[in-house]
Amino acid sequence: MIEITKSLSIHQSELEFATSRSSGPGGQNVNKVETRVTLRFAVANSPSLSARQKRRILLRLKTRINKRGVLTVSSQRHRSQSANREAAVGRLAELLRKALKQRRVRKKTRPPRAANEQRLEAKKRRGRRKKLRSEDISRDD
Repeated sequence: MIEITKSLSIHQSELEFATSRSSGPGGQNVNKVETRVTLRFAVANSPSLSARQKRRILLRLKTRINKRGVLTVSSQRHRSQSANREAAVGRLAELLRKALKQRRVRKKTRPPRAANEQRLEAKKRRGRRKKLRSEDISRDD
């Protein structure tokens, strides 16, 4: 079981793993060993998620989910397949945790009257200063 939150965990059988060769430097290891791990999680068909959770995940992670409702996460950071597998699972858990986290509702507030008056007074001072700069000052020579 993969724990996402205290109240939600996903069974390993819901995840599908695929391996492939990593890109980038690494010598012979890169050319012959499949260390990149791609994890697929069918959000739309998951029995672990409620309908509300599925909607929220599909909405918030829509750029990472394909048309069939499958979320794909891949990892090729590490040199071993097992480490990349753990990294992909950790990344999936983090993505789901962030997607399911409820955002706080913003309370509408008004700026205090004193702050508004200070702002207007500062604008007047700035305007006077500019006006003084533009006026032609006659000198008595």
